[in-house]
Amino acid sequence: MRTRNMRKLSLLFTKDGLQWQISRSKKVLEEKIWLKDEETPKNLVEEKLDEILASEKFSEISVISSINHFSIVKEGFDQHDLGYDLISYNADVRKDAEELMLSVNKKFGIQFYYSFPKEFYTKIKQLEVPVHFNFSGEKFLNSLNVKNRKEIHVNLYHQQAEFFAIENKKVILYNNLDAASEVDFLYFIMFTLSKIDFGISETYFYIYGETTENETFISEMQKFVPNLKIVFDNLHKKNFVLS
Repeated sequence: MRTRNMRKLSLLFTKDGLQWQISRSKKVLEEKIWLKDEETPKNLVEEKLDEILASEKFSEISVISSINHFSIVKEGFDQHDLGYDLISYNADVRKDAEELMLSVNKKFGIQFYYSFPKEFYTKIKQLEVPVHFNFSGEKFLNSLNVKNRKEIHVNLYHQQAEFFAIENKKVILYNNLDAASEVDFLYFIMFTLSKIDFGISETYFYIYGETTENETFISEMQKFVPNLKIVFDNLHKKNFVLS
């Protein structure tokens, strides 16, 4: 196994995908993304994770999960034994195959319980290098600059999106959804607005992430939304959540 000092590995787990970056002193040196489809092996993510973990001895590893097994509670909630039960309201949970994780966002006073595949967790931890785990929703939320108004912040992935509804600097709603089409994203977000009383004309929309890949979503939203801004467009070696 080759050793290169001070090279950091960042891993992003999404719906049926894995993206990784290798960096040194905050400069991204290498980047790859792997997405499962009908033509790739079913265990593609597992294979690529094994490959990158065995490639060299990294100085540290950062892991971000965008897998939509999560639940949100107020900061300070400490009944951690209920974590799996809370997540199970949103997704099917297999306790024997998923590691329960906690991510706290002090900026907005909330915390996320999320589960992460135990197989991946064990492989990463057994390397015995410093590792930090986080949930994409917490990382996304912590990066936002908000104002005293109604705002929707959407982070786009490949066949996936997560978004926050924020009013007067307070989180009203968070969701993370998998979808086969960009139209599904649009429908769900617009439906959500109607349920939380966010009027189209008074709400400010901010878009991040894979904006080029989701051009249809953005162009369709622009037909309905007067206040829309693309804040961050993922480019090669430049990823919003991994930055």
